[in-house]
Amino acid sequence: MSIYRERGERLRSLHQQSELLVLPNPWDAGSAKMLAALGFQALATTSAGLAFSLGRRDAEGAVSRDEALANARAIVEATALPVVADLENGYGNTPEDCAATVRLAAQIGLVGGSIEDATGHADAPIYPFELAVARIRASVAAARALDIPFTFTARAENFLHGRADLDDTIRRLVAYAEAGADVLYAPGLTTREQIRAVVEAVAPKPVNVLVGSPSLRLSLDELAQLGVKRVSLGSNLARAAYGAFLQAATGLAERGDLSGARQAPPFDTINDLFKG
Repeated sequence: MSIYRERGERLRSLHQQSELLVLPNPWDAGSAKMLAALGFQALATTSAGLAFSLGRRDAEGAVSRDEALANARAIVEATALPVVADLENGYGNTPEDCAATVRLAAQIGLVGGSIEDATGHADAPIYPFELAVARIRASVAAARALDIPFTFTARAENFLHGRADLDDTIRRLVAYAEAGADVLYAPGLTTREQIRAVVEAVAPKPVNVLVGSPSLRLSLDELAQLGVKRVSLGSNLARAAYGAFLQAATGLAERGDLSGARQAPPFDTINDLFKG
């Protein structure tokens, strides 16, 4: 059995367990190794975290497909954990673009990935319904044709683009589920009522919820009680890391204050996480 088939099967089984699957989001090989050392069972890439590490603002098209897949490959190769990828909008508008991206993702060892229905255009931020469903259908067909299990997640992006339309979000997620998506995801949901409605609408398929935002005040236990099967953190851990760096560097630059730098973990604590 190939290592990627085994990882794909392991990821599938993690979605079927009774416990909530927590998918942290490394942005490079080093952060992936740290998360693996802490005992997480699977990892997910972050397009925003990658953009920040490249010195770029996060935006649709800020990072090319080749750059994103190279970063994902480094994360895949850093640990023995299953890795899923943020594949943004499939790096193209057409269903064929999405299918090609899924095939390329599997070629570098990814065993799952998500594609969103956001266009990247401010004047029309969300793909029309029929096109959005066709994109998911093509992605699912590409995933099913692979020789490894590939867990495909369909994302409805309304709430991240100023369209807090729960009815349309649910309509889209139900259609994506019917098109064959394995996991459904609407980043930006913040209330118990919104999350419960989504979970019930697409049941029995698992729902992923974006956590880490102050706007979402529910605990992991509370999310699990609502029927959520998976959570991810998006750029949250990357922002936490960059935030600590910014705080320490700002104190040094503005006041000659070393207190922030002195709060860093001991050298050996970090260094030992990169063993193996």
